Amino acid sequence: MSPNGSDLPRTLGGAGGTPTPRRPLRRKLLQALTAGLVLATATGCTYKDFPRLGMPSPATDEAPRILSLWQGSWAAALATGVLVWGLILWSAMFHRRSRTKVEVPPQTRYNMPIEALYTVVPLIIVSVLFYFTARDESKLLDLSKKPDLTVNVVGFQWSWGFNYIENVPGSTGNADTDPNLDAIPDRFKKDFPANAGGVYDVGTPASKDPDTHNPGPTLWLPKGKTVRFVLTSRDVIHSFWVVPFLMKQDVIPGHTNAFQVTPNKEGTFMGKCAELCGLDHSRMLFNVKVVSPEAYEQHLKDLVKKGQTGYIPAGIAQTSHEKNRETTNL
Repeated sequence: MSPNGSDLPRTLGGAGGTPTPRRPLRRKLLQALTAGLVLATATGCTYKDFPRLGMPSPATDEAPRILSLWQGSWAAALATGVLVWGLILWSAMFHRRSRTKVEVPPQTRYNMPIEALYTVVPLIIVSVLFYFTARDESKLLDLSKKPDLTVNVVGFQWSWGFNYIENVPGSTGNADTDPNLDAIPDRFKKDFPANAGGVYDVGTPASKDPDTHNPGPTLWLPKGKTVRFVLTSRDVIHSFWVVPFLMKQDVIPGHTNAFQVTPNKEGTFMGKCAELCGLDHSRMLFNVKVVSPEAYEQHLKDLVKKGQTGYIPAGIAQTSHEKNRETTNL
């Protein structure tokens, strides 16, 4: 016998060695539901936020398509999770050793129907998700519609510049031949306005919006107008993300990306770089101010008064692969 008597048999429960019953399953279930309710309410979300599943309220005509894809993916994941959790709980509760009194239950091997089931079902799930993703992606990246305005977004370590490719009174020049825009492929330049002298705005990590005092430079856009973003980089890969637009795209040196949206809500929205790009990546913030078309036009005139006419350098010239792709697609 051990000195402390740890090897002596022990009885469960209270006096007389009467076994204490296990905690009822109902009490455990109640505790789990309570914990889940606390987790759900502690997030600070209102009942209107739950259908969006963490997404902000859409601020463009295209954003609801992205939100719908997000919600559908979550619904499919939740249905799969509920099925798997149910099978796990069913096995744990109704096939436990204390209930069946069987040390090792019968083993199932080489069951072709089951093996086919867990091979075919995941393929079907992935194929359905792929279909809807490819369908929505082709719509979101469609550039067949000529935009109302074009903005060249220039990413650099560690801030943003915005070339407004517009024919603004008081700004002379031509975006088609401006050497600062040589990095932009010809397939995008064909939609530029004629004799677009343009204006620009550029920021630093210390820049702040004069109205909201949010960090970063501010990009102005008119409500109800389709804007095409032409994305170029001066150094490394960045990612242009306007959070309420629910859309982001990489800004790649030597490779020009583009997408277009139609803002439908006025206000100032947060934007950021969504690609780890270096030491001050976290400071690559910017703002997007959606205003009336009249206020937008006035802002362009204000940039002319500040002397911010013409364009800042768009970025690194196209690689040979990108030039070949452009030639093939023209």
